Amino acid sequence: MTMQSKSYFCLFPIKLQTTILPTMDPKIKARLQSKSGKTLYGYQKEAIDEMMGKFNDKSTNFNLLFQLPTGGGKTVIFSELAKRFILSTGKKVLILTHRIEPLGQTSKMLSEIGVPNKVINAKVKDLDDGKEHWCYVAMVETLNNRINDEQMVFDNLGLVIVDEAHYNSFRKLFKHFREQILLGVTAPPLSSNIKLPLNDNYNELIVGESISSLVEQGYLARAHTYNYDVNLRALKVGINGDYTVSSSERLYGNYLMQEKLLYAYEEKAKGTKTLIFNNGINTSKQVQAMFEEEGYECKHLDNTHSEKERAEILQWFHDKPDAILSSVSILTTGFDEPTVSTIILNRATKSLTLYHQMIGRGSRSLPKKKEFSVIDLGNNARRFGLWDAHINWNEIFKAPQSFIDGLYTDEEIEDEFVYKMPQELLDRFEGGPETSFDMLKVYEDVMKQAERPKKAVDISLLQHKAIIQYAADDYWDAVEIITALEEDINFRVKIYAKCMAKTTDNYRTWLQDEYTRRLKTELRHDFNKASSEE
Repeated sequence: MTMQSKSYFCLFPIKLQTTILPTMDPKIKARLQSKSGKTLYGYQKEAIDEMMGKFNDKSTNFNLLFQLPTGGGKTVIFSELAKRFILSTGKKVLILTHRIEPLGQTSKMLSEIGVPNKVINAKVKDLDDGKEHWCYVAMVETLNNRINDEQMVFDNLGLVIVDEAHYNSFRKLFKHFREQILLGVTAPPLSSNIKLPLNDNYNELIVGESISSLVEQGYLARAHTYNYDVNLRALKVGINGDYTVSSSERLYGNYLMQEKLLYAYEEKAKGTKTLIFNNGINTSKQVQAMFEEEGYECKHLDNTHSEKERAEILQWFHDKPDAILSSVSILTTGFDEPTVSTIILNRATKSLTLYHQMIGRGSRSLPKKKEFSVIDLGNNARRFGLWDAHINWNEIFKAPQSFIDGLYTDEEIEDEFVYKMPQELLDRFEGGPETSFDMLKVYEDVMKQAERPKKAVDISLLQHKAIIQYAADDYWDAVEIITALEEDINFRVKIYAKCMAKTTDNYRTWLQDEYTRRLKTELRHDFNKASSEE
């Protein structure tokens, strides 16, 4: 090692050797060679072979990124890869995680396949002599603290594996491993911070098996996605590029969104094991309270719960077939409950990574579970496409900003909404006047007749009055129906405003309020008149 490199590594003295250590215990080597662990699938073997081939060509100072969908067995792959690397090179492996849950899971997997490993947690202050351990598993923050304290010395380290590599917390460690091969493993090769792209730190990307292929082969369950249109204009985008918690709490905590969530659950997921993702603790607690008020057993989980509380809640979720668990971000990674049948996205996100992570929690395939449901209450599928749709990961890796810029905006998504009246309302109007109404066609007909554009709104009001009067017993019953028709009213107003080329939020809000006011006023007069005539 040159004087320059010694100076660079002064914070973290790594003793590098280029030959196999003669001190490897024959029993350890025999154990490594004999224990097979889990049987690898074909695509997993191919991925390991391809990565080992890259490592043979680039013995040091090479950063490789490997992409594989959630549920594809990333932990199995990089654990087996670590074993093969140790046997073929005689060098040690360090595996980094960003949370405590993957730490234990990874260590357990390594032990199952015969790899002697040591977990570097808060209690570990040094590595002893290191002769008994050929693989280390550490949380990024814990290891960073040990490095800064100059307490960790890794002898003969050849490979560093970064699990969930899209997180930027690992970047602080990269400068300490420039003479090792570095492997990042992730489901989406898209950084959690668009300003810090992964191609800044990784030389090359290997794309694993696609979601659609894993579904077709039966390794992942097939997703059935149900979209419920949501107006997201009230949401604000924060400095991290995603919607802020505060604006999400205001939107998803309101009564109408809570009602939409309950309706969606009862229509598509009732009686199934359901995991709900929210973007705020208050919203999640409100979701729990709402379901409990409706007679459903539901629990809430966030990162303020203790380890014991979390373990108890997750055990309850595992044991109860129709459990509903409302969560906040905490279960997007490091959580595996294969029996989940329904994923509800009770939030919007601009993060493709988070979108795939959330849905991936329900994608585990079981002998009696080959399908699962995704209820989308954030227009996420319209923004990113369906979970199993083809994605050119290489293009995203090379030019992530271009991918972000090419996504539909909330306004563009909303413009494509087509209102569909819920079956519950259709049943209420059954046998009465026609419920469907094409505002665009009515507007065009009005203009052809050289009438004032406002006549289209008048015609719409008359049709709404007719169906409401048919279904309502009195005025207060009519007001209740008007509330239920809010989305229908807003959709008609949106089409009308678009025809008028007046699409500002203020104009549309005024028009919606005015439409509802007129509808209530005219119905009150009609009901009062009918009552007086009686």
